[in-house]
Amino acid sequence: MTATSTPIDIHTHIVPASLPAYVGAAADIPWPSIRHTDACHAQVIINGKNFRDIDDACWSLERRLEHTREMGIGIEVLSPMPELLSYWLPAKDASVLARYINEQIAAMVQAAPERYAGLGMVPLQDLDLAIEELGHVVKTLGLLGVELATNIDGKPLGDPAFDPFFAAVVALDAAVFVHPLRPAGMDRIVGPRSLEAVLAYPCETALAIGSMITGCVLDRHPKLRIAFSHGGGGFGQVLPRLQHSWSTNRALQALVPHAPAETARRFYYDSLVYSETSLRFLIELFGVTQIVLGTDHPFGIMEKHPVARIDRLALPERERALILSGNARRFLGLDPS
Repeated sequence: MTATSTPIDIHTHIVPASLPAYVGAAADIPWPSIRHTDACHAQVIINGKNFRDIDDACWSLERRLEHTREMGIGIEVLSPMPELLSYWLPAKDASVLARYINEQIAAMVQAAPERYAGLGMVPLQDLDLAIEELGHVVKTLGLLGVELATNIDGKPLGDPAFDPFFAAVVALDAAVFVHPLRPAGMDRIVGPRSLEAVLAYPCETALAIGSMITGCVLDRHPKLRIAFSHGGGGFGQVLPRLQHSWSTNRALQALVPHAPAETARRFYYDSLVYSETSLRFLIELFGVTQIVLGTDHPFGIMEKHPVARIDRLALPERERALILSGNARRFLGLDPS
């Protein structure tokens, strides 16, 4: 992956064409499987029910290339479908699943390294196993980092308990991409389950970023490179409230040594907000150097014309190049600066 100007999409997902059968000892475990309905379509089955309908763009490089050419994307960063992160499984079982999916992603990257990079997954419900798998992901498979969820089976990402893992991430010079999963607040939504991604994900992501700031994670791991999906969800609207409270609340200042607005501009945020108005807001709030291209390909909520949306902002060429490629290269550790 040598080109420095080709558009890089950091937010894309894969689901393998098949998953290994469960061979562990637990009973009634929600182990995922794939049920093919025809040559190009399948279902992800969990607990005997259809979790999601998928098509061959989830596992076929040929199909993905068709889509990315239409979208104007040069390089995709592949990561697992978030539900596959499986923090609710017994840790050793989750480790087996993680190893299989990581090797599937690595094989896809190796088949077309000029078009793909990869982020793996780890069983973060067990720190030792997670750090072990992180080493395999980066050192053995050559992936650039990992995808994490906004919460680890209910525990916020900013919890100090995860410090040893983040220290390992920094030591390996790896990147972290954060995606919402099993969000809080679903009991407050009126309507179909599909509204989870529409209404609950943005709130969940805002909570996760808030936990990273009030948990002072970057103070302990200043070299951590971490990006949040969906433009950081609703955090852009939450940040001014947090900043105002911090500026007037001495107890919060004692807990959080740096201004939240300052820390927020050290994270990366993808461009997946579906609106030029929202995208301009993110650029102003977080800085043009912190926005990276993201589409959620190949799922139904994906942005189909990401480069065109950036172009409609009519940014100076240097800023356009940063959002399309330069910031992603820095986030992924491909550029030393």
